[in-house]
Amino acid sequence: MSLSAALAIATGEIANINDRFALIGHNIANAGTPDYAVEDVSQQSVSAGGVGLGARQGTVTRDVDTVLQGNLFAQNGTVASLQAQATALQPIDAAEGAPGSGSDIASLLGTLGNQFAALETDPSSAAQQQAVVASAQTLAGRVNAVSNAVQGARQSAQNAIVGDVSTLNTTLATIGTLSRQIVAAQAAGQSTADLSNQRDAAIDTLSSLVGVTVLPQANGDVLLATAGGLVLPTDGTAFATGNASLGATSYAPGGGVPPITLNGRDVTAQLQGGQIGAQITLRDSTLPTLQANLDEFAETLSTRFANQGLTLFSNAAGTVPAGGGVPAQSGYLGYASEIQVNPTVAGNPALVRDGTNAIAGSPGGASAFTPNPAGGPAGFNTLIGRVLTYALGTQVQAGVAQPAPATGGLGAAGTLAAGFAPPADLGAQAAAVVAHEASASAAVSSQLTEAQGVQTTLQTKLSGTTAVNIDTEMSTMIALQNAYAANARVMSSVQAMWSQLLQSVGP
Repeated sequence: MSLSAALAIATGEIANINDRFALIGHNIANAGTPDYAVEDVSQQSVSAGGVGLGARQGTVTRDVDTVLQGNLFAQNGTVASLQAQATALQPIDAAEGAPGSGSDIASLLGTLGNQFAALETDPSSAAQQQAVVASAQTLAGRVNAVSNAVQGARQSAQNAIVGDVSTLNTTLATIGTLSRQIVAAQAAGQSTADLSNQRDAAIDTLSSLVGVTVLPQANGDVLLATAGGLVLPTDGTAFATGNASLGATSYAPGGGVPPITLNGRDVTAQLQGGQIGAQITLRDSTLPTLQANLDEFAETLSTRFANQGLTLFSNAAGTVPAGGGVPAQSGYLGYASEIQVNPTVAGNPALVRDGTNAIAGSPGGASAFTPNPAGGPAGFNTLIGRVLTYALGTQVQAGVAQPAPATGGLGAAGTLAAGFAPPADLGAQAAAVVAHEASASAAVSSQLTEAQGVQTTLQTKLSGTTAVNIDTEMSTMIALQNAYAANARVMSSVQAMWSQLLQSVGP
C-alpha cells in the first residue's frame, strides 16, 4: 500500500470517527427526551482491485419496533381517556360523599325520616319541628351541591374539548410538516432518523388527545386513523368547534352543544378515545345521565311529599315542577340545582305538622287529607303519619303502589337511561342515585390503575430496545477514542516517512 493511500484511509477514518463522536453526543443529549430512539450509523468497507481503501459511513438510522410502539400509542389513548374521566368525577365524589357516610343523599334522606319519626312522638314540639326543617334543608343543599358539581364538570368538559381540538390541529400540522420532510429525505437517500424521532414525539402527543392507529407508509409517510374510522388530516385541514355555556337543557346533537366538524361535517362521534373522546362522552352522556338521575330524585321527592299534603320541597317560587311532559323530564330539567325547602314552610316550621295543602283523594293516588287548621290540635299527627307511611314508603295510599320514577327517556332529548331499575321508594331511589355515580367512579379508578400498569410495561419494553443506554454510548466512545489514536499514529508515521523521503532526495 502506498503512503498516500495509507494517509487517505487514516484521514477518512478520523472524519468518520468525528461524525460518530457527534452522533454519540447527540444520543446522550437526548437520553431524557420522550420518544427519542437511539440513532446509529453503519459502516461499509471500501476496496478497489482487491486493495482495502478504508470504510464508508452509511446513513444514520434507528431501530424501532413499530408494532410495540403502535401498541403503546393505543395504550396512551386509553390511559388519557380514563384520567380525564377520573378527574371529572372526583369533585362529584367529594360533593356527594361516600355511600353510607352519613353525608350522602341517601343517608340524609334517612335522617329526615328519623326527624319526622321523632316529631311524631311530640307533634307540638317547636324545636323538633325546626329540626325537621333543618334536616330537609341539609338534604336539599346536598342535592344542590351534587347537581352543581355535575354541571361544573360538564362545563369543564366542554371547555377542555375546545382547548384539545386546538392542540389536535397544531399537532396534526406538525406531524404533516415532518412527514413531508421525511418523504423528501427518504427519496433523496438521506437519513430520516432525527425527523422520525420528532414525528414520534408529536404522535405521542396525538395519542393522548384521541385514540389513534398509526399505519406507516412505504414512502416514509404515516396514515393516522381513529377507532371511529376517521382518517386524521395532516395536510393543514383543521377541525373546528365552538365555545358554549351548557345548562341542563343543553344536549347533543342539535341541542346547543357545539359539534366538532371537519370540512363542515360533524365528526364528533368518530373522535373516540384519548382526552377528546373522554370529554365528549362525559359532556354528552355520562354527566347528563347523572344530572337526569338527580333531577328525577328531586322531582320525585318533592311530588311524593306534596301528594300527602306537605309541599316541603319546591323551587324558589314555592311550587313543585310538573312532570308528565315530552320528553319525560322536560318540566323539571335542572331542578336538582334549584330544589329547596318551600319558603312558606321555612318561615313557619309548624307546617311540617299541620300540612300545606289539601288532598282531594283518588283511587289511583293519595287518599284525602285536610291540613290542621290554625288553632287546631297541637298534637295533630295525621300528616306526619302520612309522610312516614306513604311519602317515604312504597305506596301512595294503602293498597296503591307509588308511581315509579322514570328510568328511561331521560334528559333534555329523552335519550338517556338511569342505569338502574325503577326503585320502590325514595330511600331506594336515593341509594341507587348515589351508588350509580360511586360505582362508575370506582370502576374508572380501577381501570385507570390497570391501564397505567400496562402502559408502564409497554414503555419498559420499548425503551429496552430504543432508549439511549449511557453505558453503551460511553463504551463506544472509548473504542472510538482508541481508533482515533491509532489512525492519528498512522498519519504521524506517514508524515515522518514523507519527511525522511524528502530529506533523502533533497539537494
